[in-house]
Amino acid sequence: MERVSGLFSWTLNRVLWLSGFSESGAARQPRIMEEKALEVYDLIRTIRDPEKPNTLEELEVVTESCVEVQEINEDDYLVVIRFTPTVPHCSLATLIGLCLRVKLQRCLPFKHKLEIYISEGTHSTEEDINKQINDKERVAAAMENPNLREIVEQCVLEPD
Repeated sequence: MERVSGLFSWTLNRVLWLSGFSESGAARQPRIMEEKALEVYDLIRTIRDPEKPNTLEELEVVTESCVEVQEINEDDYLVVIRFTPTVPHCSLATLIGLCLRVKLQRCLPFKHKLEIYISEGTHSTEEDINKQINDKERVAAAMENPNLREIVEQCVLEPD
């Protein structure tokens, strides 16, 4: 009987462990952040490049590893995206950053603070662009421009 009880206990613990129910909060945390990062990546990978018919994923402007999610507190998360323009002098890097911001602000289902950067060393004016795409007033002003807004809308439009 003791052997059956021990086997049952081991089996139950194994099932709970595999399902994630027995994990402590600290052990479960990295998995939750990983899931949220994948959720973010799923949203941004389909954004279209402003010049080409390809998505940012197809052009490797964004990859799964470029998204990081950190917990700020129980209900808030910091989402950090580091994208890589196709060329070091890409004239549309700011527009790509704007598309990333607009799409995530509209679609992320959890409360978040968003930081978007160009991957270090991949653009000739990365510091200036990083300031622009993380400045709320500049983003708001850009979205008031009807021509820019139309381009952004076309880029973030979900494929059928």
